Formats: sequence, C-alpha cells, structure tokens
Amino acid sequence: MSKPDSFRPAPPPPSSRSISQMAMPTRPGAAEPADYLAGLNPEQADAVKTTEGPLLVLAGAGTGKTRVLTCRLAHILNQKLAYPSQILSVTFTNKAAREMRHRVSGLLGQTTEGLPWLGTFHSIAAKILRIHAELVGLKSNFTILDTDDQIRLLKQIIKAEGIDDKKWTARYMASLIDGWKNKGLTPGKLGPGHKQQFAEGKGQLIYKTYQDRLKVLNAADFGDLLLHNLTIFQNNPDVLSRYHSKFRYILVDEYQDTNVCQYLWLRLLAQGSNNVCVVGDDDQSIYGWRGAEVDNILRFETDFPGAKVIRLERNYRSTEHILAAASGLISANEDRLGKTLWTEDSGGHKVSVVGVWDAPAEARIISTEIENWRSQGRKYKDVAILVRASRQMRSFEERFIQIGLPYKVIGGPRFFERQEIRDAHAYLRLLVSNTDDLAFERVVNTPKRGIGATSIQKLQRAARSMGVPLEAATRELTKTDEIRGKARTSLRSFCLDLDRWRARLGDLKHTDLAEQILDESGYTQMWRDNKDAKSAGRLENLKELIQAMGEFDTLPAYLEHVSLVLDVDKGTGAQEDEVSLMTLHSAKGLEFPLVFLPGWEEGMFPSQKSLDESGMAGLEEERRLAYVGITRAREQAKIYFAANRQVYGSWQSSLPSRFIDELPPAHVEAQSDSGLHDSGAVAERVASNFSRSFSDAQNSRVSPGWQRFQQNKSKSFGRAPKDIECHAVRRPAKGKSSNYKIGERVFHQKFGYGDVTAADGTKLTVSFDKAGEKKVLDGFVERA
Repeated sequence: MSKPDSFRPAPPPPSSRSISQMAMPTRPGAAEPADYLAGLNPEQADAVKTTEGPLLVLAGAGTGKTRVLTCRLAHILNQKLAYPSQILSVTFTNKAAREMRHRVSGLLGQTTEGLPWLGTFHSIAAKILRIHAELVGLKSNFTILDTDDQIRLLKQIIKAEGIDDKKWTARYMASLIDGWKNKGLTPGKLGPGHKQQFAEGKGQLIYKTYQDRLKVLNAADFGDLLLHNLTIFQNNPDVLSRYHSKFRYILVDEYQDTNVCQYLWLRLLAQGSNNVCVVGDDDQSIYGWRGAEVDNILRFETDFPGAKVIRLERNYRSTEHILAAASGLISANEDRLGKTLWTEDSGGHKVSVVGVWDAPAEARIISTEIENWRSQGRKYKDVAILVRASRQMRSFEERFIQIGLPYKVIGGPRFFERQEIRDAHAYLRLLVSNTDDLAFERVVNTPKRGIGATSIQKLQRAARSMGVPLEAATRELTKTDEIRGKARTSLRSFCLDLDRWRARLGDLKHTDLAEQILDESGYTQMWRDNKDAKSAGRLENLKELIQAMGEFDTLPAYLEHVSLVLDVDKGTGAQEDEVSLMTLHSAKGLEFPLVFLPGWEEGMFPSQKSLDESGMAGLEEERRLAYVGITRAREQAKIYFAANRQVYGSWQSSLPSRFIDELPPAHVEAQSDSGLHDSGAVAERVASNFSRSFSDAQNSRVSPGWQRFQQNKSKSFGRAPKDIECHAVRRPAKGKSSNYKIGERVFHQKFGYGDVTAADGTKLTVSFDKAGEKKVLDGFVERA
C-alpha cells in the first residue's frame, strides 16, 4: 500500500520558521503570543509549560481546565515544538472542540484551520478509518449508520435466525453491541457471560452476523469507528508506527469520562512520543452507566511511569463554604486521587439543608425562594433546580405553571410533553370520550398490533364517508372484508379492550384503572422490553403519572387539569429569563449563582437502583454526582429532603440521604421553610417528623439514619433527642465482605446454579450454568 501524503515524515520544526508559516497568517493588530501566559496561576502555568513526558492535570470543578488546555496548545505552537498537524487534541463534544479552536485562535491572533487533528474521539477515529478502511474490509467511502438503520438491520438478522423478536428485541441487541464495542470487544472476544445476554446464547452469533453484514453494505455504526481503529492498530504495527511518528503531542479533555475502547485507542497512540497530557477530574466521573471507567484516570501514573501530576485546586467559581462542603462530601470516596478545592472568595452563604414534609411542599418552598431571589433584582436565568431523576420534575413544573414562573427543561421535554405521558393520556382520553380521533390514532397501534398505515387510511376514509368518529367507523369496518387478517383481529380486540375498561370506570379507582390499561394494553411491557437507556426513565415517569392522578378525585377531573396546564404552558412562549430545570447528569459543565438540590433522600439519592446494580462502585459514583451538583453553585446551594414522598402511588416515609450526614458541619446550616432557626429547635422539629419514619423502616434497607441529629457535631445542628437512636436504621459496615468465596457453587431462585467469579462487598458476580454471568446480592443465593 502506498503512503498517503498525510504520512510524509515532517522535518523537525526549524527555529527560523515563524508560527505564521507553520499555520495561518497572523491577523493585523493581534496580541503578542506570550500574552496567553498572563493571568495563569502557578499550577496552571506549570501545566502549560510542562510539554515533555506524560502529564496528568487533575482539574477540579471551576479551576479553569479549558484555559489550561487551550493555552497549552497555543504554547506548543508558539514555541515551535510541533507543526499544527502534529498535535492530536481530543474532546468529547463538537461544542468543546469548537470552543477550543476559537480560543486558540484568539490567543495566537490567527485562525486555526491548521489544526486538522482537533476534534471528538469519533470524528478523529472516522478520519483515520477512512484512510485505512480496506484493512478492516471496508472502502474509504463507507456509510456511518444511524440508530434507526442499525435497529432495522438487526431486526432482519434476528428474524432470519428464527428468534422471538418480541422477547429479544433489536433495540436491546443494539444496546448490547454498543456496550461490547465500548469495551473494545469484537465478536470473537466475547466471554461466556456476554454470550448469554441475548437469546439464550445467540448474542455472539447475532453480533458476528451483524458485523459481517455491515461489511457487505460498506457501512459502520458509531461504535465501529473506534473499534475498527483498534483492530487496525493492533494488527498493523506499521500503520501504528506512522501515527507514532506523526503525533508529537497528544492532549485529551475530560479523561475521566473515557470508556475502555477510547482508553485502549489512546494508549496505543501515546506509545510513540509519550508526550501525552490528559485533563480531567476523577471526582466528576458520573457516566459509568454509559461505559465511562473512572479507573482510566486513577491508573494514569501506572500506565505512564514517571508521569507528572499537577492538581488545579484554586476554584474561580464558587464561594468558600460551597467548596468546603463539596470537598468534605467527596472525601468519603475511597477510589480517588485526592485534591482540595479552595478560593480567595472567602465566606459567602453556607450550604443550607432544608427538611420539608412532602414533594408538593418542596415545590412550594423552592418557588417562594425563587420569587424572593427575583424580588431582590436577580434574574430567573441565574437559578437552577437539579434533580436526580426526571420524574421529580413534575411537581415543580405544575407549581411553576400554576404561579406563572417561567422555566425551561434542559436535556429533554417537559413532563407532560414526554412521549410516554402523551401516549398514556391518549388512552385515558379515549376512555372517557369515544369521539377523540386524535387519541385513537395515537394509540390504536401503540404498542405495535400489526395495524399498518394502509389500515389506518381505510379507517379514516370510512369515518369521513359515514360522518362518524374513527372508533365508530372501526367497529363497522371490522364487520366487513375491507380489512382482513391480523389488522382486523387486532382492531376488534382493541375495541373489546376499550369496552371492558369503560365498564370499570364507575367501580374501579381511576389510578388503578389507569395502571390496568397500561398493563393490559401491553404499553408498560413495551418499554420493559425496550433496552434503550431512556426506557427505565420512561417507566419511572409512567409511575409518576399514576401518582399525579391520585391527587384528583376522578379521571375527568385529572384530564381537565392536564388540559388547563398545557393550555397555560402554551401561552407563556419562549423567554430568555427562565429558571433551568434539569437532571444532575445534564448539569455537568454548567454553573449558576443559585442552585436548588431537592430529593436528597435514601433510595432517591443515592439511587437505590445504582446501589443494587453496582454496589460500592455505584455508591461512589452517586457521591460524585452529589459533588457535581453542589459545585454548580457560585453563590448559594440549597439541599432539600422530604419526610414523606409518594412512590408509585403510595405514601412512604423517607430517610434523609447519607450524603447530608457527610457534609462538614462548619459549612452547613439547618434551615426550614420559615427561615433559619435555633439549631436545637430545628433538630427537635426534624427528629419529631422522622421518628415515625425510622420506626417503620426495615432493618434490611440500606440507610445511614439521620446521624447529623444523633451526634453533637456542630452548633449548626445540635443534638437529637435520645429516642431517635433507637429507631435509626442500621448502616452496613463499610467495606463489609460477603461470606461467599470465588469459585464457590451457589443456587439462585431465578437463575439456577452457578459459580462465584467475583465479589464486591455483598455483591457477587456469578457465572450461571444457563443464564450466563449475572450480578446478584449474596442474600439472594444459597450454597449449592
């Protein structure tokens, strides 16, 4: 294979050549190149000037990491250490790449089109793959499939293999393949546990067939871009060697968010010059659920012996109390490299912890706080509400719409505009009105019942010709031969379902009837079978919907309320000055003067699901998420917990989050809806509210109790009454290990017999004979 022009060896940059010759002409009146060093603090300047050898820049929240990255890039160019084409700069988003390009241009006083290798992981991998496509059986003009095309292709393969595509969906298989590719696994590298994850061991076959089919189509999916790069580098040392010669410097942003495949890709490329600089924060690694491995940044010094570590700890965003509270909280994590944020902005507001009765009270109090903020001449857009789960947004949205407080949801639609909520509402609207054609059209084939577009068109024509609603036309048309086969059977069955549900309107509670409709229609099961990352959230939102309905006496009353809410919401129009409502995950990288953090209760935050699925690792990631939440605040951070919360339609007493107990007392104040109180009064009040919660709790539930009120740690909280201690739910001993050993034979009621392969605290990894590798709690197995 001939060498492409891009691989011609570049001579060492001669000192006589100017930066303008290496890149683009300097703009008239540009600042002196050395100006980019002005204003850097000592640690930032050290990170910029340390150009040789491996470097890890641990950049805490608000410490100016983007400035360090761009100044470092400008410094390398300005010092003529490399041509622009010899620098590989990797980001996670196109937005970050554009911002870096823009900043470097401003620092050097020139355009930066001469930085061809600045971009996201996938954009750079795609560029490399197009050069060497034939090495993995593709042509250079290969197509990159989107998710819809990927699922369509998998459906064909699953059907051809005779697999039940309702039980084993193409979307689920797509998510498995994506996860395997994120781990750098080709079909031949799948372990026994991976093989069992789909269709009783047929996952590997489907994966291999899918990859083979992609080659025939001259196509690659998103995950292939990096995976094919790995294959090329591992199987073709000469190609890898060319890139070693090409890239003299490698810069990587957000290193804590890299997955295994990205990590392996970077390791291979960095073996050349060894001048690799990664910037990240192990305390902000919050994307484990999508494949990110915090261990990648934790083991950097092991991967690159002699690496220099520079900690950026001076924060330019938040006040002293906010930083101290966040640092105290994250110090409870064991798997971290360690750093302590500080600021010259001393004092400020302490982080407030507010106990409320329930979620509606939480929404009312926070809305009042926001209005008070606005009355002081501040802006709505300076305020953010950060929730752990999207279902928490509903109570805030309803409250804000009711009082006319402008808001926007970041990272997704508003609650009542979500697909699953609109679908459920369509079922309910159709239940009370058989003339609601829009609702009928929305749900007649949702979930899929084999009623295609042609059948729907026939129904619409018949309804128009007879002058009747769609449902009435359907009942008439199914008595004829106009519609045949599965479509006719499904339409008849759908009408019978409507009759049965309507018959129960008078004698069944409307919340129970709604649950029955969602279950019997197959709608709930549709989202259970859908293994997309958002499906779990959709199911949570449906449960929140049932809870919302319970606040009204009848179904018509609830539907009228929804109509009024949507109508009022529609009239507000887009505004620039709005409160931001988002999940904690969506808030990373953002900052606001005032931040509200509601729902800090056990089970909600930390998420019980994360604890069940990932054990101690899940708890530490949840704590990092709490750290991210607090450090979004510039001036004030306010944490809320509720004594009672309605969970899936029933009221439950709640325990305050263990994270509240881990906040350093000197930087936190107890507060209530009526303002600050004497610490002893607050302790007594909250203790009274929670004593019933503690006595009702089960000992098996993982919770720290309300230690803040059990111990006289600070004047901010005081000492709790003695009777609290007898009701406190026990916290399992930290680091508690399982009684089961690796290699031991066990039996699980659902998965059968298997062998223990790993243990993380009380969480076991078991290779089951028939079910493959599963993660289970040791309380659910017994020795075989």
